[in-house]
Amino acid sequence: MIARAGTRSPALRSPVQIPVRAFDGADLPGDLRTTRIPLLDGSPSVPGGFPAKAFAGEVVPFSVVAFREGHDLIGVHVRLTSPSGEESLHRMIPRADGTDTWAADIALDAEGLWRYRFEAFSDDFATWAHAAHVKVAAGVDVPVMAALGAELLARAAAEKDRPASQRTRLRADANALRAGDATTAAALSVDPDLAALFAERPLMTLRSASAEQVLHVDRTRAGVGAWYEFFPRSEGARRLKDGTVRSGTFRTAAKRLPEVSAMGFDVIYLVPIHPIGTTNRKGRNNTLVAEPGDPGSPYAIGAAEGGHDAIHPELGTAQDFRAFVRAAQRNGLEVALDLALQASPDHPWVREHPEWFTTLPDGTIAYAENPPKKYQDIYPLNFDNDPEGIAAEMLRVVQHWVGEGVRIFRVDNPHTKPLRFWEWLIRTVNESDPGVVFLAEAFTRPAVMRALAAVGFQQSYSYFTWRNTKAELEEFFTSIAHETADYMRPNLFVNTHDILTEYLQFGGRAAYRIRACLAATAAPVYGVYAGYELFENVARPGSEENIDNEKYEYKFRDWSGAEERGESLAPLLRRLNEIRAEHPALRQLRNLDLHWSDDDAILVYSKHLDGAFTGTGHDDTIIVVANVDPHSVRETTVHLDTTRWGVPSGASYEVEDLLTGAVWTWSDHNYVRLDAFAEPVHILKVRERA
Repeated sequence: MIARAGTRSPALRSPVQIPVRAFDGADLPGDLRTTRIPLLDGSPSVPGGFPAKAFAGEVVPFSVVAFREGHDLIGVHVRLTSPSGEESLHRMIPRADGTDTWAADIALDAEGLWRYRFEAFSDDFATWAHAAHVKVAAGVDVPVMAALGAELLARAAAEKDRPASQRTRLRADANALRAGDATTAAALSVDPDLAALFAERPLMTLRSASAEQVLHVDRTRAGVGAWYEFFPRSEGARRLKDGTVRSGTFRTAAKRLPEVSAMGFDVIYLVPIHPIGTTNRKGRNNTLVAEPGDPGSPYAIGAAEGGHDAIHPELGTAQDFRAFVRAAQRNGLEVALDLALQASPDHPWVREHPEWFTTLPDGTIAYAENPPKKYQDIYPLNFDNDPEGIAAEMLRVVQHWVGEGVRIFRVDNPHTKPLRFWEWLIRTVNESDPGVVFLAEAFTRPAVMRALAAVGFQQSYSYFTWRNTKAELEEFFTSIAHETADYMRPNLFVNTHDILTEYLQFGGRAAYRIRACLAATAAPVYGVYAGYELFENVARPGSEENIDNEKYEYKFRDWSGAEERGESLAPLLRRLNEIRAEHPALRQLRNLDLHWSDDDAILVYSKHLDGAFTGTGHDDTIIVVANVDPHSVRETTVHLDTTRWGVPSGASYEVEDLLTGAVWTWSDHNYVRLDAFAEPVHILKVRERA
């Protein structure tokens, strides 16, 4: 039964008397104490309240949900405070999707801690202009709208801190409106100069502001870079006449740095360079017994020569390492060092601090396991026994290598150490040197990977290695570019010394080309492990790692000979890094947009950067169309939302394939043919329209 106004339902008794109180919201629960213009769901944001992240030069999309009751229009700003304390105010624009979301893209160039808050207000001029435009055109309330406009403009003209030229203009327009003329009211309601004047300095009432939030901007290398991994002991290693091997050294490894630099890489990543234990040393292909001359796994750190602050004698001296770092710098490369917090049974820690490890009931120390894998040559640290002592030593080790010129660390298995330890260590190191970068090598559960990024890791390995189908890649790219980009920066390694995926094992050379193109274009940070350019794709039976793994032996590779014979992927890697250097859109993470194709193996995405952020004033747009099935030739139609880079739907434009030089005229629906055995990927530059 529905009771109408003015009637009384027979089911109701006498009404309860409710005392009348002032409407101030003071006794409302916290989540209901909203202002007249609420500001909700501000972004960037990080779960747990940790600071959001960006890197110098990154274009950060700020957004917030804001609205008010009724039909009056509002305006929204984001107020930024730079690390130096300088404030700037940026007008936000509403998205045309009915979500009441306001957005502004802002490039942040200064490193350090930024602060921001969102501010909203009732936009009195915009409200009047909209109403006047509609009503005057309909001949409704013309005198009223003119009078209201005159009052509004006079109020603005009375603001003493407005420029004199604006105040003069506003007074003149107010006087014109007082005549109540429909033509004048109609003209001023759509006058672009008047609108621009109020856009620059709105008439604001009912102001509200969000709580201040923080965003940490790292140096550019934390967010942009091409990594190349190699084992120094293999670079320059020689097999002697008696069959033994003489290890490569820092000095021989330095000879390859110009070649790595010429391929366009920015970071040279070294596996651990410390003394290697002999107890339980692993032999070739991870066998439990090492033969004479087997070098052992560099992750079994520590021997009589020292531990994590020492250098393997066969690689050279501390002076040799410093010379290697300087040589890398001369070639435009930064050195990244593996930080593996574990010990061989021969590490000095085992003798000096047995409490740092787990002692079993039989008195032995537990070795590392990742069932079903076992690492008999490694003892894991136990942070439960002496967390303060372990933390202090790890900080000392990191600071030692920072002092030796290392400012990037690839951290091995950080998910096996306490989260609070990493939060403390990274914060402590960055307090004295904000430019030190930590990469989390954590192939683990999503919540753990994301938590490591949230507490401080500037980069993260990701699931890219195992995302191979179109559907998998679409989901993955959406996640890294739009769901976690406020705090998690993925480093898209195509392979590692531990990982040779089935896709690479069985996809042939096409698979190597496809994965390199995707990694180099989908994210501003990606990496390659040496041997990838030689298509090394034979796995140890039953595993996802290379046979004759370099982790347990020396590798001898003919880099230049392979390229001369046309059997190297180095030319493609060189070209991909050239394209990345030439196109700033590829040096951004959050600008990836997915498009569509009629084929379940043809992946399509674009990356667009507005001319305001490119440094040239010209827009930069890249379209990637990839056949992710390395065993096929595919023909299909791709469908593009060209409005995402400013081309109207149905309009034509030219694209240039940056890999082949071919030029086509495209629109929003285009035929493509991608032969996995020849050219499986288009990387297309959208040419500016005349």
